[in-house]
This record gives sequence, structure tokens and C-alpha cells, in this order.
Amino acid sequence: MPWMRRFLLALPAALSAGPALAVETPPLDSGNTTWLLLCSALVMLMTPGLAFFYAGMVSRKNVVSTLLQNYVALAIVGLIWVTVGYSLAFSEGNQWLGGTSMVLLRGLIHEVYAPANVPHLAFMGFQMMFAIITPALMTGSIAERVNFRAWMLLLALWSLFVYIPVAHWVWGPGGWIATMGGLDFAGGLVVHITAGFGGLIAAIMFGKRIHHHIPTPPNNVPMIMLGAALLWFGWFGFNAGSALTAGALAAHAFVMTFVGGAASFLTWMLVDWLRTGKPTALGAATGIVVGLVTITPAAGFVTIEAGLLMCSITGILCNLFAHYMKQTTHLDDSLDVFACHGTAAVLGSIMTGMFASAAVNPAVTVQGLLISGETKLFFANLIGTAAVASFAFVMTYVLIKLVSLLTPIRVSEDMEDMGLDAALHGESAHWAGSLAQKMVGKAA
Repeated sequence: MPWMRRFLLALPAALSAGPALAVETPPLDSGNTTWLLLCSALVMLMTPGLAFFYAGMVSRKNVVSTLLQNYVALAIVGLIWVTVGYSLAFSEGNQWLGGTSMVLLRGLIHEVYAPANVPHLAFMGFQMMFAIITPALMTGSIAERVNFRAWMLLLALWSLFVYIPVAHWVWGPGGWIATMGGLDFAGGLVVHITAGFGGLIAAIMFGKRIHHHIPTPPNNVPMIMLGAALLWFGWFGFNAGSALTAGALAAHAFVMTFVGGAASFLTWMLVDWLRTGKPTALGAATGIVVGLVTITPAAGFVTIEAGLLMCSITGILCNLFAHYMKQTTHLDDSLDVFACHGTAAVLGSIMTGMFASAAVNPAVTVQGLLISGETKLFFANLIGTAAVASFAFVMTYVLIKLVSLLTPIRVSEDMEDMGLDAALHGESAHWAGSLAQKMVGKAA
């Protein structure tokens, strides 16, 4: 009979096969899941915080445009990350770029991210918030003169061709910097060096504002302080969340985030006080950010003592460097992005290679130069820093050139003089300004 024949043919294979092994899905850790989702929300809050921080520094006629340039990153970069960005950064590929196996988050809905036993989508969302804020940092370099249409296009291209490759190099499976032994706990290389050096070349290419020679005080110091507070608050998620698990390492990174911000807060303010005779709120807020940038690559790798030393040093050096750039160069880095993010991140990444300790994090298999005398980690971070800085600088140059072929990257002098709020958005951040615009409109 046919069925008997099929049975007899299949019998040898059935007898030789062992028992089927069920593939077990790792159990979800509800504590880690809650922690990572909370930290993702905190990092998301940093983008509005950055928007307020920058908007308080610009002139009254450019507040709305500055806010929108930052907020729009939430939509553009967020959607890029969900569609292709996460896959290209974090899926298996080669040492330079990930693959396409997770495009549109394919297969992640029920998958567990094993290193922390959290839903894979939770890890994806956490990383998405990093991708969003990174290009937004560059708006401070080109504030008050960038064409919004050009910025939207540059934002998308920069995320694809700068941020995503570097994220894979440092954090992705098989990335060459990670394989070499380079360490970046929460984004010194991936976030702040890319944005700092991208902002530097952007400021060079965009040129000076037409009234750059006229000193312009910040339009709203309370807004700056509010932005700094939101950044510091969100940064606890940025650094402590990078531990991925709710445990001792997260607690250590949390404390280091506070210590780093506080140390640079004081040293930056004291340098201002000695140089000008007055401590300023703007200087204090800037110092907080510099300290947070410095400790970002090191938060889960260095001791409290090392973190205090690192952030005190950068608070002094970045203050002096920012003052030097304003006084002796023709660069119009409007809100000191390079001095605060690029320079502090370079110093923080290199000093991570000097102070990283296995006593803080057992994952540190090769300790820092000043801890063990070994040079491997120091040179890995030094090479990684130089490579990421060079890549971000060159690629940003190429992308700005490309965008300029498609649309003007800078507004006209008349629009810049009018202010981007009125010229590009038809709005004003101030009631009196809105009323004046309506009266002008009626008169016309």
C-alpha cells in the first residue's frame, strides 16, 4: 500500500534522529525592561532640552527656527532608524556596516535581546534616541543662518552616512573599533565626536553670520538654564541606561553622570570668574554640558576619582579653548559646539583609554594606560578617536556639498537680517513680535 511504503522509507531516518530540542526563548527581565524603557524616555527628553538650551542662546528673531531645527530630528531620524538605520548599525554585516536582516524591524516584535533579557524593541528604541540627538547637536554650529529645507535633507543624509556607520564600528557586531578593543560606554565617539567635528566643518563651510562682529547676548538665560537642567536630567538615562541592566554598573554610571557635570560646572565657572571677574549662568550651564560630554565614554569604566579629575581638566581646557577660538579665529561656531562637544569628547575618549579599570567593570579586559601600564586600550581609543573625527569631518563636507547642489544651504542676507523665525516660519517666540508681524501683514 502507498502509505506503508512511505512509512517504511521514512522509518530509518526517524529511528536515527534524536529527540527534537525545543529552542528556548530567554525569559524577559521585567526590571531591566522597565529600566531601559525609562532611560529611553529620558534620552528622548534630551532633544527638547537641547532645543531650549540652544534657543536661549540665539537672538530673539531666531528662537522658533532653532527649536524646530532640533525637534524635526525626532521625526526624520526616528523614522530612518526604524526603517533601515537600526539594521545597518546593529545587525550582522562586516566590520564597516551592518546588514539588512532587520530592515523595518523585521522579526523583532517577539525577540528577546539576550545581553539584558529585554524585548529587542526596547534596545532598538533606546539606541534610536541616541541617533536622534546626535545630528541635532550640530545645529548650534550653523545657528541663525541655515536654510530649513537644506537642514532637513542634511539631517537625513548625515544620519545615514555618518552616524550609522560609526555606531556599527563602535557598538555593532564585528565593528572594527570594538574588535580592536576600543571602549565607548555611552557615546563619546559615536555621538559627540561625530557631531563636534561635523559641526566644525559645517561652521567653516556656512561661513560667518552677517552680524558676527557685533556681540549679541543670549536672548533668554532662564531658557538656557532650563535646557541645561533637562539635558542633565536626561543624561542619567543616556549614561546609566547604557549599562542596559538595572544593577550596580547602572548605579555607578548614574553617579558618574552627576559627578562629571558638577565637576566641570565648578571649574568652568571658576575660570570665567578669574578671567572676567564675574561668574555667569551661561558659563555654568556650558560647563555642565562639557562635563557630561567628557564622562559619557567613561561613565561605566572609570572610578569616581578618575571621573572627577577628567571632568575638572576638561572644564578648564574647554573654557580656555572656546575663549581662544572666539578671540583669535574667524570661525563662527555660533554656540561653541566644537569646543564643548568635539573637544570634550576627544579628551574624554582618550582619558578613558588611560583610566578604564576592571575594578569598575569586569568587561574591561585590558585596563587603561595609567592603571595597568598597558598601551593596547589607550592606542585603540586614540586610533578610534582620530578615525571617527576624520570620517565625520570629511563626510560632512561631502554631504554639505551634495545638499548645496540641490538647494541653497544658507539663507539670503535679507532673510538672515529679518530673522529665520519670520522669514522661514512666519512665527515669533515672543508675543510682541507676533503682534508686530500681524500689524505689518495687515498694513501690506
